[in-house]
Amino acid sequence: MADKPQSGELFGVPYNFERPSLGRLLSSYWQPGKGMLVQKPFGIGYTLNLASWRSWVVLLVAGLMLYLERNSGGDEAVEEDEPVEVVVDDD
Repeated sequence: MADKPQSGELFGVPYNFERPSLGRLLSSYWQPGKGMLVQKPFGIGYTLNLASWRSWVVLLVAGLMLYLERNSGGDEAVEEDEPVEVVVDDD
């Protein structure tokens, strides 16, 4: 049986299952001159390029949304003890 390739592209999505080194991990997340998304150092797909300012905007927005979700009062939540009326139409 032939050995399967450790890295390549399948249906336009890159994959890499080679054992990552520390240098390759660091250099894959910081690639000046490249776009916002770069190939992951290990696994399937893409990751954020931290050398791009757009990636920092995405991280800031995601962090802000997480902060707001965790600190919301939860006033709009329905209490579980209240009865719920269900109407069934038998037409």
